[in-house]
Amino acid sequence: MDLDNRLTHVAVIGAAGKMGSGITLLMAQEMARLTLLPENKGKLFRLEAIDLDPEALRGLQDYIHSQAVKAAEKNAISLRTLYADRKDLVENGEIIEDFVRRVESMVWPSTDLLAAKGARIVFEAIVEKVPVKVQVFKQLREICDPEAFFFTNTSSVPIGLLDKEVALGGRIMGVHFYNPPPVQKLVETIRGATTRDDVAQTAAELGKRLRKSLIPSADVAGFIGNGHFIRDGHHAIAEVEKLAEKHGWPSAVWMMNRVSQDWLLRPMGIFQLIDYVGVDVFQFIEGVMDHYLDEKLTNATINKMMELKAGFFEYERGKITGVYDPAKRAYLPLDPKGWTGAADKALGELPQPFRPWKALLQAPDKDAALALHFKALADSKTLGAELARVYHQRSREIGKGLVSRGVAAKPEDVNGVLTSGFYHLYGPINDYLEAGVSR
Repeated sequence: MDLDNRLTHVAVIGAAGKMGSGITLLMAQEMARLTLLPENKGKLFRLEAIDLDPEALRGLQDYIHSQAVKAAEKNAISLRTLYADRKDLVENGEIIEDFVRRVESMVWPSTDLLAAKGARIVFEAIVEKVPVKVQVFKQLREICDPEAFFFTNTSSVPIGLLDKEVALGGRIMGVHFYNPPPVQKLVETIRGATTRDDVAQTAAELGKRLRKSLIPSADVAGFIGNGHFIRDGHHAIAEVEKLAEKHGWPSAVWMMNRVSQDWLLRPMGIFQLIDYVGVDVFQFIEGVMDHYLDEKLTNATINKMMELKAGFFEYERGKITGVYDPAKRAYLPLDPKGWTGAADKALGELPQPFRPWKALLQAPDKDAALALHFKALADSKTLGAELARVYHQRSREIGKGLVSRGVAAKPEDVNGVLTSGFYHLYGPINDYLEAGVSR
């Protein structure tokens, strides 16, 4: 069965969630495009958008409409090519309106898993809990087309485990989109030991059609992206625990967040990233990795934050306004003339000349600027530079460890995931600093 025929009936499970909604949009757009090709004339295309929350499904419909309009307006020229035979549609506005209608017509919202009956491709984007995934896949196995292919968006659960528990006969593969799926180019692809060749080939062809950059990961819990992210976060927490003895917990969190963002030139600090992903999601992922790997990967601080139902920071319009203080069970407002200023003073000046991540992202001299930054970082004697050098070295060790354990086939794959999926300016496996940094 070729891909076009498989795409005549698709289901997305968890369609109204953060990841599921983006996958639903991508698939609806591709299916709408297929309806315009002469070879698909007469074929019916249907996308089952399945979610337990009816209110969220109503929001999904609004999301599909608004995003389809934006995408169609952006790609108006290529749409004109698709509509070349439609002499009744002349203006760009008419073509855009028709295409958006097609995209919306693909999507059939439902709260009933039985709606997936007969689906030939099924995307799963539900909660990162093994028992829940296994239960849902067992139901889908009975409901769907007997030759349906299953693509799980899991960011940590081994694919081989799911196939073994559900008995899908190799018809399952990890297709891990990054958030948000319509924007992020990276997709980690994970074959289990039993994943069939035709399933992998279909995933590769679909990824190509969606103009995604596919990076393969071995079927090891956490894969490449979260294999690095979880360990990277644990390093930052360990450093906070040391700094807190002298500076206090809120100051230590603030300091390490700044070091990871400003000194290491990342788009956001490590604790902002954990908040963005969700402390609960971070805990789920580390729990899966801890269970399936011979390495302690749960963290007392993360468990405590979950008990307190708190994130590391308080935000207003996306900007940090406070740092959580577990001792007081409250957020401590930022105070540039008080504790925040003292923490910044303790870190010292940034390496000079300094250009932030945003300024370097599209800079034509990015590589030269990075080399200059890290030379200054290597020579700096400040506490911030010292913390950054150790952090950088630990990040490098984590990346090299992913290669040595066979999670990533080569250093370029680790670097590709971190630059494409996490928007880092550089991959962790690099020679910017000497390898033997220590404290």
